[in-house]
Amino acid sequence: METESEPYVRLATLRQLHQVVADLNTARSLADTLQTVADGIVAGLGYELACVNLVRPDGDLVVAAFAGSAAAEALITGRVGSRPSWERRLSMGEAWGELRFIPHTEGWVLIEDDVPQWHTEGPDPRFEDEWHPQDRLYAPMYASGGGRELLGVISVDRPRNGRRPGPWGQEALQMYASQAAIAISNARLRANMQRALVRLEREQQALRASEESFRQAFEYAPSGMAIAEMGGDQHGRLLRTNDALCRLLGRPASAMRRYSFADLVHPEDVGTLLRTSAEGGRAELRLGRRDGTYVWVSLRNSVVADTADGPRFLLTHVEDIEDRKRHELQLAHRASHDALTGLPNSAELRARLSARLCERPQTARESAIEALDAAYGSDSEGIFGSDGFDFETTGVPYDHHVHTIAPDSEVDDGTKGLAVLFCDLDGFKSINDRFGHQTGDAVLVEVARRLTTGVRDNDTVARLGGDEFVVLADGLGAADAADLAVRLRNAIILPIRVGGRGVRVGASFGIGWASCGMSVEEVLQSADQRMYVEKRSRAKVHRRAG
Repeated sequence: METESEPYVRLATLRQLHQVVADLNTARSLADTLQTVADGIVAGLGYELACVNLVRPDGDLVVAAFAGSAAAEALITGRVGSRPSWERRLSMGEAWGELRFIPHTEGWVLIEDDVPQWHTEGPDPRFEDEWHPQDRLYAPMYASGGGRELLGVISVDRPRNGRRPGPWGQEALQMYASQAAIAISNARLRANMQRALVRLEREQQALRASEESFRQAFEYAPSGMAIAEMGGDQHGRLLRTNDALCRLLGRPASAMRRYSFADLVHPEDVGTLLRTSAEGGRAELRLGRRDGTYVWVSLRNSVVADTADGPRFLLTHVEDIEDRKRHELQLAHRASHDALTGLPNSAELRARLSARLCERPQTARESAIEALDAAYGSDSEGIFGSDGFDFETTGVPYDHHVHTIAPDSEVDDGTKGLAVLFCDLDGFKSINDRFGHQTGDAVLVEVARRLTTGVRDNDTVARLGGDEFVVLADGLGAADAADLAVRLRNAIILPIRVGGRGVRVGASFGIGWASCGMSVEEVLQSADQRMYVEKRSRAKVHRRAG
């Protein structure tokens, strides 16, 4: 009795079979699909060697893919075996369902025919079901339907357990061959689709002849496909969408014809769509589903040309990349946020602050005319020229940057600026020393929550490191910033419950101001210095933690 019949082994084999079959659907081209078929047998079905022989248009079979031995692959890949020789092999030996097994006692007559083959070394079998080096096992691949058109033959050798496959192993190989045939047919359909699209607008006679081939390739493509108008009043309107795209967006084909991609794209991605070239353009953006949600997709464009009138149709391939995009966003978030508190980290804080600064200083008392001169250049004739608009005569580009200014620290003249509040916790070290780092971490998390709760939605609360936090609050005057610091300090000093006990920390705040002309480090250093000034001025105030 063979061990493959045991339920546990069968379950493991099914899992492996499911994985390798799933891999067949990830291949993009016919060559990739054929190699994936060969690799799947070695990876999931328990054979050391696998070869895929593909039927050519003339009926002969060519070795299209090989897995398991680089030497054998170099020896026979690309070689051709005649159709009569293959038909002879598929009629010999023992029929195991759709499989064909030729034992070494019969296969010696095949050594001299023209079918490419390899020879493996090994001892003679000791048991009845042991695999012999000259045994041959073939799995024919037939196209779906009643015609049983032969697509190719899978050859396998050297089972890892050293035995001929039993009923369960035979069934697994036969199932895999059936799925491989479907994958190869789909790969050919995708290739045929591209060829059909090239011919689509060359002439009406070719259009009628290839319509059915194109329809099948388009409709049954595993990923979304769409054809849209190019030019005219209806530019971009979807003319045709396949079932995969309709399922992805949850919209029927009849409804899709009322839209263009510009109607479906997320508002934040409209610019990305408009910048995507029609010919060979690629973009990653979000498209709206019927339920109001959005899905990340990858768009790839190509133009179907009309020899008489020029480009007329846009063919767009739409691939669902929601899982990959979610993973990328998670990685980006981890890189820019503190792992403990979830706040933006030091690098993200500096990036946000840097985006608000430029090298040229700007003062609050700069006149409107001076600001325009700074933005456009002081020589108006250099911009407009003596003969009208001439934007190429000036070396000063238009300045879209909104300058950040600092309010006057002496006089509150109503100027609003970007306040930088540097916060350092008082007494935090004693909590770590007394209760341990786990309690300290819980305190930091709670302080981060209280700081976030105490600011506006568009303000930034970041953890600089250790027990230091920074708050960026735009649009504040000097009095507003002072009031915010007081509110945040009062929120922090309230008792924090950790592990059934209440602990307290204090907080010292230094208020700095971001201003164009300053570097990020200068801004943070200014706020840090003012924090230490406040900490020293409050040194006589008793603070207790715990």
